[in-house]
Amino acid sequence: MARLDGVFFSKTLSRPVHFVAVLSNDIAFGSENNPNFKRPTKNIYLFHGYSGCDTDWPANVALGDLANKYNVNFFMPNGDNSFYLDNKATGYKYASYVGEEFVEYTRKTFNLSEKKEDTFVGGLSMGGFGALHTGLMFNKTFSKVIALSSALIQGMIKKLSPDMPDNPMANYDYYAWTFGIKDNVDFETSENNPEYLVKKLKAEGGEFPDIYMACGTEDFLIEPNRAFVAYLKENDVPVEFVTGPGIHDFNFWRKYLEEGMKWALE
Repeated sequence: MARLDGVFFSKTLSRPVHFVAVLSNDIAFGSENNPNFKRPTKNIYLFHGYSGCDTDWPANVALGDLANKYNVNFFMPNGDNSFYLDNKATGYKYASYVGEEFVEYTRKTFNLSEKKEDTFVGGLSMGGFGALHTGLMFNKTFSKVIALSSALIQGMIKKLSPDMPDNPMANYDYYAWTFGIKDNVDFETSENNPEYLVKKLKAEGGEFPDIYMACGTEDFLIEPNRAFVAYLKENDVPVEFVTGPGIHDFNFWRKYLEEGMKWALE
């Protein structure tokens, strides 16, 4: 495997951006008997969580081992604290960046497959939200979604008001700015709302990506995850939802990234 730390100028974000790539570009010992090397390499775009960055995944998970075991490439963009959403007020377009520009850049730079069936998206916490949102918004690009302990806070955003108290993560201005709900924007019909994207894609008769979700039973986000799974099922969207002992940490994410990959590769 190879690890690369890269910088390129993003036209979407109008600035230089950082990313990490972990590639299965050499043959590991014993791979000649590994069935994963009998098929095309899969490419997984992997998103970090709130207050994290593009180095979080490779710093905490042995992605090189997974790359050589399963014949996959990992690409980690830096999403800042954007929830991987486009923001009209600032001009920052993180959804467009991770769902379009970053995919196009890596495909050209690393000579990747341009096929939907070879392109997955995943993430943890804020990145789990981002993976679901990206997979739904760019359903013609991504065939699989692996969403771990996803920060599915759209229910809170719907109830947001200027007099809300600050929470341990952020305040009203941050949430209003990030989710674009100022100036009387109806969040129910906003493309920053993954529930709306489900309804929109269903109404258009579009093809949903295959979705895998996992969350620890002791995680503070377990109930929002259960609620979104119920919402998907209510709308006849197939989803694989797995729970197990665990909190909001890399002990859980290490295990279920690999479990999600095995599900995606079946």
